[in-house]
Formats: sequence, structure tokens, C-alpha cells
Amino acid sequence: MSSIISTRRLFLAGLSSTVGGLSPSCWGDELPRVLKPRATDGDSRHEPNWEERLTLTVGNKTGDLIGNHDKVLQAAVNYVSGLGGGTVKLLPGKFVLRNAVFLPSGIRIIGSGEETVITKEASRRVDLASDSDWYDQEITLKDAKGFKVGDGICLEAMNPNHNGKIVIKRTIVAKSGSRLKLNDGLRENLWISGKPSCISLFPLFTSERTADVRIENITFDGNKANNENFNGNHGGCIFLQDCNRYIIKNVTTRNYNGDGISFQICHDVTVEDCHSHDNADLGVHPGSGSQRPLLRNNRLERNTQGIFWCWGVKYGLAEGNRISGNRSYGISIGHCDTDNVIRDNVIVDSGKVGLLFRNDARGIDFWANRNLVERNRIINSGGQDGVAIDITGQTKDLRILGNTIVESREASSRVGIRIGQDVGRIQMSENDIQGFMHSVQDLRSNRRKES
Repeated sequence: MSSIISTRRLFLAGLSSTVGGLSPSCWGDELPRVLKPRATDGDSRHEPNWEERLTLTVGNKTGDLIGNHDKVLQAAVNYVSGLGGGTVKLLPGKFVLRNAVFLPSGIRIIGSGEETVITKEASRRVDLASDSDWYDQEITLKDAKGFKVGDGICLEAMNPNHNGKIVIKRTIVAKSGSRLKLNDGLRENLWISGKPSCISLFPLFTSERTADVRIENITFDGNKANNENFNGNHGGCIFLQDCNRYIIKNVTTRNYNGDGISFQICHDVTVEDCHSHDNADLGVHPGSGSQRPLLRNNRLERNTQGIFWCWGVKYGLAEGNRISGNRSYGISIGHCDTDNVIRDNVIVDSGKVGLLFRNDARGIDFWANRNLVERNRIINSGGQDGVAIDITGQTKDLRILGNTIVESREASSRVGIRIGQDVGRIQMSENDIQGFMHSVQDLRSNRRKES
């Protein structure tokens, strides 16, 4: 009996070392190379390079599907996804949405550049007329005029228990008078005491828990003048949640009353050769927990902030971007945003600070540590007391190397690099700093104060 138990233990140990955590040799160079792949059921790792793949065209007047609204776009992406993936080609024209287009996995949606414009109707806000509980799937409005079945909506209220803000995104799927049925349950209490309201706000393109999608050559216009602000944690011209391996390329996101591009807890997202401009809030928003974002060769102009690294964004690269005329910060980085590279960007005419390392003092070590700032050009930052690079809190282990930092206006009281009194270790070398009252202002105790 003891020998049987011993043998069983050895067998289970062997399983745990191979199956439970596949050893590198299982997928390594020991396997033969796949030189002539075949389409094999269930094998998503190797695929032949087919000469033709499924492409579905959508246009206002011509194409496989014809229309100018969200329903025709949704039908197209669903059709292509249902056949295992492919391309949706948007022909020149204007598409006016009443709901977001929800993207499935494994598709490419490509437009005709400036000639393909995705926009939305004006928003409308109406208060709820009666209480709805967290388990309900319907709401009652004081006036449901203007709301249609199929519309995307946002429900806002104050939590009746702790007064925090509630935000719920849903679609109207049925209607009787002022009673609206939603596509999913509320899961929050919308009580009249919390002043709940229904607003026709939504992202233009959105997705949740999907992967391997390309969005290319499309112009998104948020109709900012006729829409309320929608927080970038919930919306934007493009908004992603819990997604992997997205490529957003040659896309314009403009005039959204919120963020241009926002992705939350999304990994390996590439935003390249895009133009995000004149949005009310952030140009590009790598959201909380997003790993390895690649932001390259974009133009980010006249937003409140060009790039906002949210919480816990790690191992990312912002390279070759032109970030100009943003009303507050060119780039802002803070809470646990570690091990990122900010390289070869041009940051011009920021309203307050060119590059801000935020003081997100919420825990023991919550700062933007171990980041590299290299070969950037930062020009004309802020007003009379503007700062090109402002390092605050207990930020540490930064490398600021080979940057050109210029103030071409009068020196006034402007600062090239300001180091806060609690900042930790910083390596600075070969930075060319010109035209400031203080090239470097070091406020740390027992150290050189100014130079």
C-alpha cells in the first residue's frame, strides 16, 4: 500500500510540474517549426495566409449593407464575427448613432479616412419618475419623448447610502409610454432620493472582454456642442473595458465631450498614427491597470490633457507623439504607473505643465517610479509660473536623459525641471534646458536648491 501511495504522489508531482504550469520546453525551440500551416479545428496559433478573407462593405447608399446608423454597423460586425472573423469596410459617408457600436473579438473594421465619419445624436437628460430597485430591469421617466427602442443610455444617480455617484450604461429594448425596459438589470438602487436621471450618452465604438480587434482609418466626431460630458472611465469616442490586443491606427477622435480614446484594464493596446483633438477631456487615456500600452506617432492637440496615464499602467511606451496646445498637461503620470518609457515626444504649449508626475498620495508607495524620460522636446509650458517637468510626491528612481527643454517666451518665474521636497532618487544627464528663470529647482532638503 505504501508503495502505491508513493507512486501516486510522484505521479501527481509530475503533473503539477508539467500540466499545472506548462514548462517552457513545452512551447519552446524544441518543437519543430510550423512551415506549412493548415486550418485545423481549434488551433488559433497557426493559420494559413489566405489570399482572400471575408470582407463586408457598409455604405450610406452602396455596399453589402446600406444605411447610415448604428444598427447597420452593428449588423455588419456581428455578421463577420459570426463567421469566424474578417473585415468590415466602411465606405465614405456619415453614420449618425443612437447607440454605441459593440465590437466582438477577431474583427477588423476599417473606414475611408476623413470620408468616413461616425458621430452621434444630441444628448437629452430626463429625470426618473419613480423608484427602481437594484434587481429591476426597467425604469420610468418623467417624459420619455425622444427616447426610442434601441437607444443607448446612461443612468446617473447618487447612491442613497453613501452619496457616491452611480453610472449605469444600458440599451432600451422595449417601451410602453414612459416605462422603458433595459437590456440588463440595474444592479444599483435608482431611488428618487438619489435624484436619478437618464441621459442619451454612450461611446461611439465600445467593447468589453474581447480581444484581437483592429480599428483603422475612421473619423469619430463626438458632436461636443450638443452633448453633455461623459466621464472617461465610462465613455469616449472609443471606449474599451477589459480587452486585449487592440490596434487603433490612423483614427481621428475629435469633439467628444469627454475623452478621445479611453481603455480601462486593457492589455497590449496599440494607438498609432492617430489624431485626437479638441476633446473636452483626455486625448488618450490608458486606464487603470492597463499593461504594455503602445502610444506611437500620434497627434494629441487641444484636449485638456494629451496623455493621461491612469492608475497602475505599467511597461508602456509613449514614443514619437506630437502633443500640443493641451489646456492643462501634455502628459500626466502618477499612481503606481511604473516602468514606462516616454521617449522622442514633442510637447508644446501646454496650459500648465508639459510633463507632470502626480502626487497620488494614497498609500505607502503609490507614485510613478522607475520611469524613463528620454530625448523629448518640451517647449513653452504653462503661464508665468509654468513648469516643463514637474516631479511631485515621493516619486523616485526616474531617469531624465537627453531632453531638450525650452522656454522661448520671457523667463518670468518659469521652471525647467521642478523636483518636490519629498521626491526620491533621480538621475538627470545631458538635458539641454534653455530660457527659464530656474533651469532646475530642487526643493529637497539638504540638497542643492537651485541651478
